[in-house]
Amino acid sequence: MNYDVFIPIRLSNTRLPKKALKEINGIPVVQYLIDRIKKSKKIRNVVVCTTNNETDNQLVEFLKKNNYLFYRGNENDILIRYLDAAHNFNTDFIISVDGDDIYSDPFYVDKMISEYEKTNADFIDMVDFPFGIASVGIKKDALEKVCKLKKTDNTETGYRLFFHNEKIFKIHKIRLENIRFPKDLRLTLDYQQDLDLAEKIFGELGNDFHLEDIIKLFEQKPELLQITANLEELYKQHWNKNVANTQLKDIHID
Repeated sequence: MNYDVFIPIRLSNTRLPKKALKEINGIPVVQYLIDRIKKSKKIRNVVVCTTNNETDNQLVEFLKKNNYLFYRGNENDILIRYLDAAHNFNTDFIISVDGDDIYSDPFYVDKMISEYEKTNADFIDMVDFPFGIASVGIKKDALEKVCKLKKTDNTETGYRLFFHNEKIFKIHKIRLENIRFPKDLRLTLDYQQDLDLAEKIFGELGNDFHLEDIIKLFEQKPELLQITANLEELYKQHWNKNVANTQLKDIHID
């Protein structure tokens, strides 16, 4: 089995333009993320899945310069982009780590693969985690099925929701247990305030840390929560405006 991490990134962001290339201590945030994920022990490749749009040429040049793997595909249909990349790299199981989720934990990437090996699930979700930490696992066969059944060609926002149909897919959930965290803890990169927080976190922890280390940092410095306070409503408005139509074509279920 070939286990690869796919990171969807495009530079045509409106809330924080070219956020993947924003620098912290002279290092682009995409490099922080890739180098973190590469600490996973069970994966084969880390592949940045970007688009054919010329606006992503700058990202591709950076990836080439640093010998990072990438795939260029459909701009708005992330599911087709993933499927084409899976065929290109001969990937059997995809761990999808959103480019916004710059603190993703390689420990849970490996755990997702271990859970897949136990369950042979079509889709593995991480639930009850702080916002921005949860990745998902997708079997290529399930991705192929979704691409045949989906009704829309724009799947950029909400692509994970296509796999939530338990009548079609075998779904397994990894739950966060025995770890408490502030309910308003926000660990993603959408706005300038998120970048301001990232500068604090990476400044304190470097780039070799786990979720527990982040939570401990917020326990020690609760004032950090104020940096991203009040962003949730802005995020929800953007999500609701752009979320894909996740309806699937009717099929016969035995």
